[in-house]
Amino acid sequence: MKKTSILNIPNSLSFYRILVSPLILFFALSGQESLYAFFLVINLLSDVFDGYIARKYSMETEFGARLDSVADIFTYLLAFTGIYIFKLEDFLPHLTGFVIFAMIMASTQVLSLFRFGRLPSFHLYSTKIGGYIQGAFFIVLFTYDLVIPLYYLMISWGIMSAIEHITLQLILTRMRSNVRGLYWILKEKRQ
Repeated sequence: MKKTSILNIPNSLSFYRILVSPLILFFALSGQESLYAFFLVINLLSDVFDGYIARKYSMETEFGARLDSVADIFTYLLAFTGIYIFKLEDFLPHLTGFVIFAMIMASTQVLSLFRFGRLPSFHLYSTKIGGYIQGAFFIVLFTYDLVIPLYYLMISWGIMSAIEHITLQLILTRMRSNVRGLYWILKEKRQ
């Protein structure tokens, strides 16, 4: 990873996502679904842009990878909170799959804390794609409605991605940031 200043646009976007999280939580807890959805969508879109800008303009840093991961956790927690507050009735028939999805996603964080003493910042290709799918799902959910095929695509992809994530945590001897995926780690180990 190149040495770059931590004061850059991608990190500023990640800081924004963290700093605005209490406001989004306030909108959720006070029942202001439109404001909640508006700011959650901004958080989701800024997550796409921070990664793109960091890669495109060689602004990737270890600090930025970790900061982005923390901002991702805040955004997930806010999305789950919004589902519980605003969309639980829609989710009740599909709740089992969602709970399994949430538990597996949480287990990637817990395993990393247990095994490496810090939150993961792999940014696997599968999790990036999953993040786009999840972002699209949450945007559609809070601006339109629950779309069942998109819901099950999100759940399925998220679980497969989490399994890859957990497998890497069990294979690697130290936490690394910006790992592309299991294929590349196995290829690296063969060489």
